[in-house]
Amino acid sequence: MARSKVVVIEDDLPIRQGIAATLRAAGYEPVEAADGEAGLNAARRPGIDLVLLDLQLPKIDGMDVLRRLRQTHPTLPVIILTARSVEDDRVAGLRAGADDYVVKPFSTKELTARVEAVLRRSPERPESVTALSIATGTIDLARREILPQSGNPQPLSETEAAVLGHLAANPGRAISRDELLARLWGLTSVSVETRTIDMHVARLRAKLSAALACDPEAVVATVRGKGYALAAGVDTPGHPRKSPKPGGSP
Repeated sequence: MARSKVVVIEDDLPIRQGIAATLRAAGYEPVEAADGEAGLNAARRPGIDLVLLDLQLPKIDGMDVLRRLRQTHPTLPVIILTARSVEDDRVAGLRAGADDYVVKPFSTKELTARVEAVLRRSPERPESVTALSIATGTIDLARREILPQSGNPQPLSETEAAVLGHLAANPGRAISRDELLARLWGLTSVSVETRTIDMHVARLRAKLSAALACDPEAVVATVRGKGYALAAGVDTPGHPRKSPKPGGSP
């Protein structure tokens, strides 16, 4: 079984190395980062299970790291590591999206117990979806093909399949453009890049409409003010779901 990957964002070298050694001994795979910028990039890599985040960091402050991370990875567990004992700081961290906090100095037992507890109560990692189906046909994501009930298969580009696959792996949740950029391409949001998401979705919808003779919003729904989501009528076997309400332009 693969070991959980934990990013340790801490600028104090002895503390960071001590935390990494503790995690390694407890069966985790630590990924070390010495400043906020490196830590944010490391936390956005695929396969990360949890982040341990110091608040006082060079380059990007820990609170800013947390806010930026929540824009692209809203469900990634984060535990704040801080020497600040003021209650307002702890409350601010939790309100910004942290799952828990540990005040320095802390024992190795407390740290591993907090990590275990947060991982236990965190949402499970989305599973890959290989096929989707609606009334007029199916979509084979593994082979990157739209398969109508009658007619010829319509190929999907790698990017189109990746976008649809990420939506399908997160049924019932609106996915922002920022999250798609970060998860699929490792990019942070700038206006010209977020528009490329809309272009890929538009091309994907055009292919769905032509091949399956359906309203493309019945597959890829727009969620007002948020982004895109898998529509309610799409079957994703093995994925229990709640259907988000589609709206106008995100």
